[in-house]
Amino acid sequence: MEMTVKDERKLVEIWLTNAEKSDPVLRAGLQSVYDTYKKKKYLVAVFESGSCDLYEQTRDLLLYNRQRMAEQEIRREKAQRMTM
Repeated sequence: MEMTVKDERKLVEIWLTNAEKSDPVLRAGLQSVYDTYKKKKYLVAVFESGSCDLYEQTRDLLLYNRQRMAEQEIRREKAQRMTM
């Protein structure tokens, strides 16, 4: 487990490995971290390791976002032409 506290942003990042994310004792122990930082009005974000290929998943997400942006742009252009 890796924990990073970013006081300037009131943010706590907790990174869990595949083994750690499945450990009920460790997960229960995180409750004290949540409680401590909740009192300070910090946001606690827990990131869990995945089982998929990070490169492929990131590539697919970027391609999807690019396609979606292009589709939205086409819709905007069509809407502008219809109002002229």
